[in-house]
Amino acid sequence: MSVKMLFSVAFGGALGAVFRYALMSGIGHFTHAGFPYATLIVNVTGSFALGALIEIMALSWSPGLEMRSFLVIGVLGAFTTFSTFSQDVIFLIERGQFPSAGGYIALSVILSIAALFAGMALFRQVLA
Repeated sequence: MSVKMLFSVAFGGALGAVFRYALMSGIGHFTHAGFPYATLIVNVTGSFALGALIEIMALSWSPGLEMRSFLVIGVLGAFTTFSTFSQDVIFLIERGQFPSAGGYIALSVILSIAALFAGMALFRQVLA
């Protein structure tokens, strides 16, 4: 593990965390506080971005290991947030909002996987 790699991941992580904070704060102003829309949107958006990035790197751009780590582990790893998703589920369950908790789990998983696939498919078409 090189110092350059550590700085690449650290800088990407800082950017991803700032992007997540900004997006979640912005979404929070427009959504109902009882359902974790902001986390759902961040995770689906991050999944789409990862799918797009996978196809871009497979079809038209071959960045070095540091750049891949900066983008995937750093930026997207800090941007998306499974721990916040898990906490949101527990809060919904503790408030007795079982249908919302189940819906949130299903939407998060299904939409995030669909978004990753959509990102891959879109950039496969654009770059092919």
